[in-house]
Amino acid sequence: MATLEDPLRIGGVELPNRLYRAPLLECAGNGPDAVDALIDDLEPAAESGVGLVCQGATIVRGEGGCAAPGMTRVHDPGFVSRLSRLTDRIHDHGSRIFVQLEHGGLRSMETWHAEYRAEHSDLEQLAVSRPPWQLRLLDRLGFLQYDPHVLSTDEVYDLAADFGRSAAYAVGADYDGIHLSGANMGIVQQFLSPFYNRRGDEFGGSPEARLEFLALVHDEIRDRAGDVPLMTKVPAETPAPPSPIVRRKLSLEDGVEIARRLERIGYDAVVPVRTSVVWDMSIVRGEYPERAWSNEALQAGYEAAFGGPLRKRLVALGNRLESLRYDFEPAWNEEFCRRVREAVSIPVLAEGGIRERAQMDRLLGADSSTEPSCDAVGMARPFYAEPKLGARLLRGGSDGRAAGEESDETRALCESCNNCTVPQVTGAPGICRTPSVLRRRGELERAGAYEVDSDAEIGGGP
Repeated sequence: MATLEDPLRIGGVELPNRLYRAPLLECAGNGPDAVDALIDDLEPAAESGVGLVCQGATIVRGEGGCAAPGMTRVHDPGFVSRLSRLTDRIHDHGSRIFVQLEHGGLRSMETWHAEYRAEHSDLEQLAVSRPPWQLRLLDRLGFLQYDPHVLSTDEVYDLAADFGRSAAYAVGADYDGIHLSGANMGIVQQFLSPFYNRRGDEFGGSPEARLEFLALVHDEIRDRAGDVPLMTKVPAETPAPPSPIVRRKLSLEDGVEIARRLERIGYDAVVPVRTSVVWDMSIVRGEYPERAWSNEALQAGYEAAFGGPLRKRLVALGNRLESLRYDFEPAWNEEFCRRVREAVSIPVLAEGGIRERAQMDRLLGADSSTEPSCDAVGMARPFYAEPKLGARLLRGGSDGRAAGEESDETRALCESCNNCTVPQVTGAPGICRTPSVLRRRGELERAGAYEVDSDAEIGGGP
């Protein structure tokens, strides 16, 4: 049992509290203003008292692999060294910062972004195996475009080495830990999933062999970056389309077993996530983003991304149908997290649909009336709506209150409307665009809800 304000150790690093900013797409890229953009996006969370800030998905190679425009790449040690300005700013507030490493594989822009494909016609998608028939059908129908390069055994080793090198560069820039994007349909999930992985070498076949890529990445990071804290998302493909459309997928039991084996391999923490086998709204559950799709300023960007006005309308229709299936569900990973926590002794971090302080206390078992489901709680989209949200949720900020609310009633303003996420396919920044939320945030700002006592300590030095 723990409270949100209690410290938590992940590997050799102690977090000053158990609230974290989950990985988001910062859209900072690698240009001359990239570091400043990341500071603008990430420092407010640390300033508000959040114990851990996770820099969103960053790509371990210099070409390909980006699942959306604006992803930052960390393959170049010269660029990564500049990120020490970011880590210094986070540490100045007593917080810790992990970087999330990723490669999109078949989810990359080389597959779905029409304009990007035209400009990078030489790029192939990296594939774990030949794409499943369901994806090949979408290719024949014109919704996606596959020209996959199935990784050879030697190339799998090369890709794992890229994860290790990027981790070492990050440690050199004073990042406190490494977070692998093991879900959200990226290449790590593609190795783990029987839907994608039909390899015949040591990286495919049995459930144990499908885990070998994460074991290899672990070894590469340990060899190159030392004992830096290492955690990963763990997928369970339970919201995936039902049989007979998708017969091969990761069950909840499979996800629990993956987490158990990751602990034996040497991972320091896990983030259990229920997801699909394809890129859909299973990881951003909520409303259909009507405002985003009707925004006139974004129409040209949508058409460039999806290949014209007709395809744009088809994607919007699919988005609307998905929103009916993946309606918002509070703490939708709770059961998965609880089952994993019962099976492992390393910290289990929970995210997905967590919005209220009372909900966080329950997940952590703070009131002793329920068994804990996790050891830390994270939020993603709510930090688009309130960059300094931590100040309202932690007693060290506004005493857990927001303008007349009691501590146990504090709730994030985010309405899970997804008007922040859809525009990102055009390269637009991840910001809240919902007027009612922005008005309420302004009221709270004027009431001092996000003010933090500059003399208060939320933890020790980095």
